[in-house]
Amino acid sequence: MSAKLSIRNVAKRFSGQDHQVNALSSVSFDVQAGEFLVLVGPSGCGKSTLLSIIAGLEKADSGEVLVDGIPVTRPGPDRALVFQDGALFPWLNVRKNVEFGLRQKGVTAGEASDRAIHFLEQVGLAKFAENALYTLSGGMRQRVAIARVLSLEPEVLLMDEPFSALDAITREDLYVEVQELWQNRGATIVFVTHNVREAVTLGDRVILLASDPGRIQLEVPVDILRPRHIDDVDVARTAQLLSQSMRQGRENILQEVWNDEQFTENDLLRGFDRLMGDYRQ
Repeated sequence: MSAKLSIRNVAKRFSGQDHQVNALSSVSFDVQAGEFLVLVGPSGCGKSTLLSIIAGLEKADSGEVLVDGIPVTRPGPDRALVFQDGALFPWLNVRKNVEFGLRQKGVTAGEASDRAIHFLEQVGLAKFAENALYTLSGGMRQRVAIARVLSLEPEVLLMDEPFSALDAITREDLYVEVQELWQNRGATIVFVTHNVREAVTLGDRVILLASDPGRIQLEVPVDILRPRHIDDVDVARTAQLLSQSMRQGRENILQEVWNDEQFTENDLLRGFDRLMGDYRQ
């Protein structure tokens, strides 16, 4: 079966003050149509960079991204990105925020309004359609951002740590809502997080990324019945196995640096930085 989304040997480097950072190195994987794929890993492993490359906002130094076999060269309507902070327009009310992308696509005012209300209903916010954004909680604003993206009906939905700034109860509510929306709409989703339990709660498959260079460390299919809750026993057990893999990679970091006869003081410091990286669950 041909993949909806294909990542082929993607590499990306950024130049620092005294060295280059290998954000991504030869990353390759496929995502099938309708799959919910989660990328998880510590800070600095290239998760968000990879998502930006898939969205067409960044260019890879080498390799390619294909949607339905067609190379991605720029942003397009077949892909939509939900940012961590929602990226909403504070001067527009809830409905007009959802309408904005539709109007940019040339949808008439009446149809855009109808579609905005429809998708706000899907995320439980139709009665707040005329509210100013400042009257909403953080979780409600993030649901507005999700409604805005869903209204564009993208084939591939990209989500960059969309719940990381929210409180635990709001996050757990949104885990349920996102699973329901995904199952109802059948979209292909690539979701980025550093939270292992979040990854297992949401994903059909989890790809664990290691850092410096950003690379695939492990791929794990998640065969747990839905809907899932973050405190389910099977979710906790699978998340624990993933966390152990992450810790094992961390324990190998300094040994790898130490075994390199060409290492410098900066290399050793970077090794310690990696050792102390964010491995929160």
